[in-house]
Amino acid sequence: MIFYLTYNDLPSGIFSSQVIDVVKFLNDEIKSNVKLVSFISSRNFFNNRSKIKTEYPQAIVLPMFPGVHRWKYNTFLLGLLVFFKRPHTVIGRSVLATQLALKLKKKGKVRSVIYDGRGAIMAEWKEYGVITNTSMLNDIFELEKEVVTQSDYRIAVSNQLINYWQETFHYVSDKHVVIPCTLNKIFEEINILDSSSIELRKQLGLSNTDTVFIYSGSVAGWQSFGLLYDFIVPVLRLNATHRIIFLSDQDENIQRLKEEFNSQVFCEKVMQHEVAKYLLASNYALLIREESITNKVASPVKFAEYITCGLPVIISKKLGDYSDFVIQNKCGYLTDGFHIEAIDKKYLNKIGIDNFAKKQFLQSYSKLLNLNE
Repeated sequence: MIFYLTYNDLPSGIFSSQVIDVVKFLNDEIKSNVKLVSFISSRNFFNNRSKIKTEYPQAIVLPMFPGVHRWKYNTFLLGLLVFFKRPHTVIGRSVLATQLALKLKKKGKVRSVIYDGRGAIMAEWKEYGVITNTSMLNDIFELEKEVVTQSDYRIAVSNQLINYWQETFHYVSDKHVVIPCTLNKIFEEINILDSSSIELRKQLGLSNTDTVFIYSGSVAGWQSFGLLYDFIVPVLRLNATHRIIFLSDQDENIQRLKEEFNSQVFCEKVMQHEVAKYLLASNYALLIREESITNKVASPVKFAEYITCGLPVIISKKLGDYSDFVIQNKCGYLTDGFHIEAIDKKYLNKIGIDNFAKKQFLQSYSKLLNLNE
């Protein structure tokens, strides 16, 4: 048995596609015995546990010891679970999840630990105030260095993340695979010629001649709304048929845009399963973020979703592996080189499936899961 361990990750669209979908894939396609174990906050525990169990009934969902800075105290409960379930390997989806696994390995409770590296965690905490606890901020360098250098194997979401490990933690091993944020089933099975997108445009009051830009995701500070605003304002001013849809919560910045451009700006809060139809109804996707270490190593799942829905991506420079990917594969534009030009949707969809469907990483996942076989 293998544990896929998460710590302090609440149910969300990302959790569904990048945790639950991955565990299902490993069990269904590789026929592995992978058990999802999630430690979540005791705050609103039963509601969040129910959300995870509804989507994946086999998951084991446990309450965290209160306070992220007390993460070590969760070793005991995890140890009890390991004693009864007898996993030989733990895949940790975060620095702290992997730290818990390494503590059990040192006690001889598990044979191997795999670090599922989702980003440059120390940089993210400090650049965007993810954690404010002083002792955690002081400890994070050593905690992240240990999981990078002491794990038996590693998953990185980008080649840029590997470079970051090498430069920051003097990582010298070759025991890693690069697996980006992959598509969930909804997007893998999408029909980019679905006629419902035409109907949706009508419902929104969009004509066939309108050029629709779309942004899907959070408008929080780390998503760099200011840069997006500076890009889109001249585009909206250029032509009244240029429109933008935000698939996000209403926000004062979006409201400011709506006040300036009225009918050209839309903001829709939709369910995860509805996102695809809005993407299919659009012409261009926006992925604009500031230059930071966090963004330099990132693998935004939205990139994969945009491309697979046949959308050319307008992307900022130095965003993970994907600014270069856009140029090399002719599937979008850098922000300073954007111009209105159609790119074949079927071509873009194929690029998305070929590079971000989970089945494309079957060999990499098999290599990981066979470490102790």
